[in-house]
Amino acid sequence: MNIKSSDTFRKNIRHYTGQPELHSGPLEVIQVNVGLQCNLECHHCHVAASPRRKERMEWPVMAEVISLAERSGCTFVDITGGAPELNPHLPRLIDALVLRGINVQVRTNLSVHLEPGMERMASFFRDRKVTLVGSMPCYLESNVDKQRGEGTFKQAIAAMRRLNDLGFGRDPERVLNLVYNPLGARLPPDPCQLEQDYRRELMNQHGIVFSRLLTITNMPIGRFRTDLARQGNEESYWKLLLESFNPATLDGLMCRNQISVAWDGTLFDCDFNLALKKPARLPVAPHIQGLDPTLLNQRAIVIDDHCFACTAGRGSSCAGALVA
Repeated sequence: MNIKSSDTFRKNIRHYTGQPELHSGPLEVIQVNVGLQCNLECHHCHVAASPRRKERMEWPVMAEVISLAERSGCTFVDITGGAPELNPHLPRLIDALVLRGINVQVRTNLSVHLEPGMERMASFFRDRKVTLVGSMPCYLESNVDKQRGEGTFKQAIAAMRRLNDLGFGRDPERVLNLVYNPLGARLPPDPCQLEQDYRRELMNQHGIVFSRLLTITNMPIGRFRTDLARQGNEESYWKLLLESFNPATLDGLMCRNQISVAWDGTLFDCDFNLALKKPARLPVAPHIQGLDPTLLNQRAIVIDDHCFACTAGRGSSCAGALVA
């Protein structure tokens, strides 16, 4: 069954909405990829981040992010990477956003906080009330190490203990959310039950607490798609996503209310389109420099069959499951 070139997702949109496209609403979230350098090289990483990547957002592009947030009235900026903490301009960006009353969220692989030079980063986040979203694909050491590399589970546990000591996961104003994604070619399980399992195991085994668990479906692109092909599971995984399509997820898709900014300022409808180099469809060049924010509203979203990963089962977005 070859769905990868059949335009099937677009046909589903037309069937369930009566429209040939998905369109965005008002901008609520600016997601910013500040670079592809990372201290890890995870098997599931859709942007292929690694210690060898040199791409990095420089301050002039960050200044445009701040300007876009102000001019659009957007009050939430979601910062990702790579490992965002490795960008030396990150503290300056966060301070500028917080000064303007904009809520900031940083996506962290947790282990980066044990890297040299990162000793004060957790305290910096605490003092600015930055929401942290930590990648923790399982509460079992063997599963985490298999996906992210030997020793990464112990590093993540050490980092979470440090964050707990600073109030993250304990204080309502110091949010520490965790992210689960499946180890293989399957959909995430019931997020409510899984969160209970995480809370029990992390507390009983390691004395760790957190705020919420977010479940994200693996996107069949990048390194994960390469692994699927090597294991002979690519076609069956695409079939699972197609057969699990849930139209109730369409209204909540993250592309409906956010824009993603790449390290060089190019604009995308989501972080997955960023990884696939599918820029946003705008009447001007899809770049943040001097952009009129009204052009982002009611734009036609760039869709393709990889979008099935966000609409399968309970749905998936950077904020976790979309439907109960």
